[in-house]
Amino acid sequence: MTAFTLADLERIIAERAKASPEESWTAKLIAAGPERAAKKLGEEAVEAVIAAVKGDRDELIAESADLLYHLLVVLLSRDVALRDVLSQLEARTVRSGLAEKAARPR
Repeated sequence: MTAFTLADLERIIAERAKASPEESWTAKLIAAGPERAAKKLGEEAVEAVIAAVKGDRDELIAESADLLYHLLVVLLSRDVALRDVLSQLEARTVRSGLAEKAARPR
C-alpha cells in the first residue's frame, strides 16, 4: 500500500499551479479559469463512469486518478480546501447515509 494521500496531491497541485502555464498542465487549467477546470472534471467523471460500466478495472483505476486530480484542481480554483470537504464527509458519517440524506434541506 502506498503512503501517498490526497493531501499530498493537493499540495503538489498547489505548487504546480504557481508554475508557468506553458510548463504545467495544472497551471494551464488554473489559468484557464474554474469553468475550464470544471468542464475537464465533468469529462473525467463521465470517463470513470464508462470504465465502471464496462467493468474495465485498469481503466477505472486510471480514470479515477484523473477524476481525483481534476476535482482537486477545481477545488483549488474555487479556494476550497480538501480539509473542508473531508470535514463535510466526516460530519455525514455520524449517521447512516439514508438518514443523513433525508435530513438534508430540500
